[in-house]
Amino acid sequence: MSHIPASHLDILQAPALAYMATLGPKGDPQVSAVWLLWDGTHLLFAFQKKRQKYRNLLRDPRVSIALTDPANPYRALEIRGRVVRMDGDPDFQFIDAASQKYLGRASTPEERGPAEERVVIVVKPERVIAFPPEDK
Repeated sequence: MSHIPASHLDILQAPALAYMATLGPKGDPQVSAVWLLWDGTHLLFAFQKKRQKYRNLLRDPRVSIALTDPANPYRALEIRGRVVRMDGDPDFQFIDAASQKYLGRASTPEERGPAEERVVIVVKPERVIAFPPEDK
């Protein structure tokens, strides 16, 4: 399945941290918690270009993402996909939207860092596993 089930779309809208796995330079998995936004088709993440996760994705665009419902940890999504684009965020629109979702406010200049060092990672879901498979 490559679409997000309607029964689990709310998890993508909630301020649930996503755990993203990429493959490091020696093929080892590297996992970290990240903020995400959902545009209805793609998962969106932002990284600074100096982060290992960014370098991993330049080398191998495959990702696996796991997140749980903040209100019910037994409801979750696992999403496997591929980076289809990396866009700049010169006016901090993405980071401000993500900060609003997770912190309830716009990001500060200290949190943003230099615009030229930020990139928005666009991931297309290719396989989606919802837990439980159906809401009961």
